Amino acid sequence: GNVCVVKPSEDACLSLLRVAELAVEAGFPAGCINIVTGYGHEVGDALARHPGIDHISFTGSPRVGTLIQQAAAERHCPVTLELGGKGPQIVFADADIDAALPFIVNAIVQNSGQTCSAGSRLLVERSLYEPLLTRLGQRFTELRAGPPAMNLDLGPLIRQSQMERVQGFLAQAEADGIATVAQGRVVAEAASTGFYAAPTLLRDVPVDHRLAQEEVFGPVLSAMAFDDEDHAVQMANATPFGLVAGVWTRDGGRQFRMARRVRAGQVFINNYGAGGGVELPFGGVKSSGHGREKGFEALYGFTVLKTVAIKHG
Repeated sequence: GNVCVVKPSEDACLSLLRVAELAVEAGFPAGCINIVTGYGHEVGDALARHPGIDHISFTGSPRVGTLIQQAAAERHCPVTLELGGKGPQIVFADADIDAALPFIVNAIVQNSGQTCSAGSRLLVERSLYEPLLTRLGQRFTELRAGPPAMNLDLGPLIRQSQMERVQGFLAQAEADGIATVAQGRVVAEAASTGFYAAPTLLRDVPVDHRLAQEEVFGPVLSAMAFDDEDHAVQMANATPFGLVAGVWTRDGGRQFRMARRVRAGQVFINNYGAGGGVELPFGGVKSSGHGREKGFEALYGFTVLKTVAIKHG
């Protein structure tokens, strides 16, 4: 097998250091799993350029992914990139709303919205738009963010700069006249324990607005209405990203048409999993990257196909 050199995010390295300890306890041979901590512009850049690295797999922002691919290109090193997303939840008028609601909410509050596969755009057929926003608004009002030990709906954001980024998006939405349908609450106990953002549901977000185009990486759901299937596809594909999409409809023909036409590496029909299980290939198109994580397709990225032809006699 392949020896792994893993560089975790400088903001979340302790979990992988613990994985290394468990690997030692489990009897992994020395050197099979190597955890190297540090900042991306130092350690990450050095790894991307190192002649001893035969393949790079990166999960992170499109900006850093571009830098890594440029560095790897200097020595023709293959790269798998799993980058950002702006996942659309596409809800048609015939959808089972009772089934869809918990998935729609969870897809934006899971990990406080800090997942590349977050369902951060809500596209709703116009006849269902107001009723669905009413029900979603009621649920968002009930949501609470606070310390994980309190077992609330959301935990903290990773760092202060990320909290300020989310606040900046919401401030711009207000300045641009985008209406807030509902907002949850950050509990008082969270004031001195971390960086939190209240889950927020916005409505009538223009397709070309930053909130519909850029990855917020926070619990902000941007809703917009569509008129028909073609309009839904146009809106769903109108971002630089193409990682995950959700489609909610009872129409079997429409399910397959939407799965084919929406540009995304994963399309969930009448459900929405943040990346799905380990058996499902995960990756995107456009600025969401290339190559696949998970599934057998991920293993292929860490192997080299060799053709051997032997003539006998």
